[in-house]
Amino acid sequence: MGRAENKAARLLQIEALLLAHPDGLSQAEIARRLGVNRSTIYRYLPDLTNEFAVYEEDDGRLAIDRDHYLTNVRLTLHEAMAVHLAARLMATRSDRQNPHAAAALRKLGVALEKLAPRVAEHLKLSAAVMDDQSQRHDPVYLEVLETLTRGWSLRRKVWLKHQTPDGHVAAYTFAPYFIEPYAVGQTTHAVGRREPPGAVRTFKLERIRAIRLLDDSYDIPADFDPGAMLADAWGIWYTEGEPVEVVLRFHPRVAYRVRETRWHRSEQVEEQPDGSLIWRAQVAEPLEMAPWVRGWGADVEVVEPRELRETLIGEAKALAEQYGWFVSSQPADKSFSTLDDFFGDR
Repeated sequence: MGRAENKAARLLQIEALLLAHPDGLSQAEIARRLGVNRSTIYRYLPDLTNEFAVYEEDDGRLAIDRDHYLTNVRLTLHEAMAVHLAARLMATRSDRQNPHAAAALRKLGVALEKLAPRVAEHLKLSAAVMDDQSQRHDPVYLEVLETLTRGWSLRRKVWLKHQTPDGHVAAYTFAPYFIEPYAVGQTTHAVGRREPPGAVRTFKLERIRAIRLLDDSYDIPADFDPGAMLADAWGIWYTEGEPVEVVLRFHPRVAYRVRETRWHRSEQVEEQPDGSLIWRAQVAEPLEMAPWVRGWGADVEVVEPRELRETLIGEAKALAEQYGWFVSSQPADKSFSTLDDFFGDR
């Protein structure tokens, strides 16, 4: 192996070592692990700095600046299309400017210009949407997302202030285990260990008012599985208890549309003689489904559970009164009542 090839191989070995040690390694530690003289590592410093975003800590340790480190990714045409679809979903379901997402899409678009020029063009358009001035400029949200990303990457806790819907603000120490987007609410959520109470909790990033990266490290439990935790969730709400059966009756005019999409992993559908559709699923927190159920209007009836049914009945009653319609005084818990039963003369 020639000198240039040997140097390139050593640089890649150092890169791999530093990626595996987020807190950095001393030059002596790197030299010992690679079986070379410490002076060799010193000679490589300019190349490490320029090519791999390596910097030197105050105590002499070398570490990779993960905010600026460039990852090499190679995609097939169909993999690029999958990224394009994900990007379009992100661009249309996010209301905040995200320069990092826009930059990533532009880079991907440039990389695909020769392989798939039409896909590349639309990736750049998606990036423009994320940069558009009509998007909400929220520097606090961006700082929160960046800091949580650093903490998750470096396995370091964060200190944050979170505001509840009623205006109460409280401070916590938080170890991020997972970050999850929520398309329904156009929001982002972080799942991790919160202190207090020393248990796994979820923070909505849009409600975090201040954040700071701490030096305290943490480990994600080996048995933590976000896929399993959210398996029964409709979106982001999860529970340690058993999921609840949700039963919906869809009108014949929307039955085909309901069957077109698999809405939940546990769903089952039963076609009825009159053309209507009974839809069943085991859902962690049924009330999280309320916005989706509302979207079907009078084309759906909640059969079970009672709590979700009564919530929708109360909202239907309030909506009718808001528009000046007469609402009958039938009990809200009448078994298998329909909206036609509920509303009186209009």
